[in-house]
Amino acid sequence: MKNVLRIVKYLVFIGFLIIIFIEVDVIIFGIKSKPSESDCIIVLGCQVKGIYPSPFLQARLNDGIRLYKEGYGKYIIVSGGKGAGEDITEAVAMKNFLLDKGIDKNKIVMEDQSRNTMENLDFSKKVMEGKGFKTAVVVSNKYHLKRVSLMSKRLKMNTSYYGVFVSQYRFTEYKGYVREVLGVLKFLVLKK
Repeated sequence: MKNVLRIVKYLVFIGFLIIIFIEVDVIIFGIKSKPSESDCIIVLGCQVKGIYPSPFLQARLNDGIRLYKEGYGKYIIVSGGKGAGEDITEAVAMKNFLLDKGIDKNKIVMEDQSRNTMENLDFSKKVMEGKGFKTAVVVSNKYHLKRVSLMSKRLKMNTSYYGVFVSQYRFTEYKGYVREVLGVLKFLVLKK
């Protein structure tokens, strides 16, 4: 019985170390990520309130606009389908937001079928291939970027990353960092 308890203690300790390692990796990756000049900027979808982007999605879009204006991409791909409680797709809400901010409609490319991060990237890659784009800057929240990078590598995408942190919703951002450990673990195990 003592041996079984000792093994359980070691397994719990190892599990705890793995969680800490992943959390630190998620935090450091989000801090160190820098965009590279690319063919396009992919703004990953996030919750839409009716027809309006949530504050988190607005932050992603505002930084996507800034990166576009600074020359990090010639086009902006808005990626996101219609989720529960959303009146329109995330892509349509994002396109409308960009148009309201003065972005040329010919520079906005929509991907409006995805339902999760892996599909955001996979479907955006197909859009890129159709347009002849080879490189992209992916914009999401800082806590999300490590998993996004793992998925991009799996899809063999040539991407750099830019992360936002919405300080007005600091507590929600911190919850995202905690929750993301499970997202990374799930991806490492299930590859999706």
